Amino acid sequence: MAGLVLSEVIFAAALIMLGSIVEGFGFGLALGTQWPYTRNILLLTLRGDPEAAHRVLATAVGLCAVALAILDPRYETFLGVGLIVTTALFGMGTLYVLAGKAPAFVHGTHGLLAYSVFLNYLLLLSHPGIGLFTYIEVTVALHSILFAIFMGGMVTGGRGFGIPIEPFLHPQKPSQWIFVVHGLAALIVVGTLGWLSPLYPIAFALALLQAAVGFFLFYAVNLKPKTPGIMVVFHQIMALLITTAVVLQWRF
Repeated sequence: MAGLVLSEVIFAAALIMLGSIVEGFGFGLALGTQWPYTRNILLLTLRGDPEAAHRVLATAVGLCAVALAILDPRYETFLGVGLIVTTALFGMGTLYVLAGKAPAFVHGTHGLLAYSVFLNYLLLLSHPGIGLFTYIEVTVALHSILFAIFMGGMVTGGRGFGIPIEPFLHPQKPSQWIFVVHGLAALIVVGTLGWLSPLYPIAFALALLQAAVGFFLFYAVNLKPKTPGIMVVFHQIMALLITTAVVLQWRF
């Protein structure tokens, strides 16, 4: 059973990373707004389309969650299935956000839900018996991290597909205001983890690095708004590592 839970943790993390590849290399609307599948989605996956691969892996995450709920029926496994279904529905919504037909809030919520799925199974593996919402409630460090993750999704949704945020001194466009709030959220993460650094020293160090990565990503998004590239992926990997470092309390 532990092996299946570990597989789900890895799948959930890989799905988040695939999503960042989709965003970073301009595949967000590669399949249009057709969801969840196209007739040749497996062929597209084999040909290296990350958006098609993202949807295939999402199916694997869902099937694995159902298997866990059947083999180990309890609150955490049923919650996992519910979170995955909800995340998938908001995933459909992100296509309409990128197409300019839905608000940025949908994109931010999708990212928050994706991390909730990851956290649910990571907790099932590392802290069995502690529910997701109870853990989040008592773990102060996660509050700012999850808010920053939500605002990161808002930044992507707020600027739209292939549209730069543009350099600014005083925010004027909605996308710039959203970016400012995301930046403040990132500072709150650094401050919170700095305050709690005896508990989370590695998470704090990663958060400092992540703040620097954010500036490079801002530059990349404005330089190549349709394909900002590998910085998007690196930014997401860092967010996953920070979250994991808090839950597992990694130390030097």
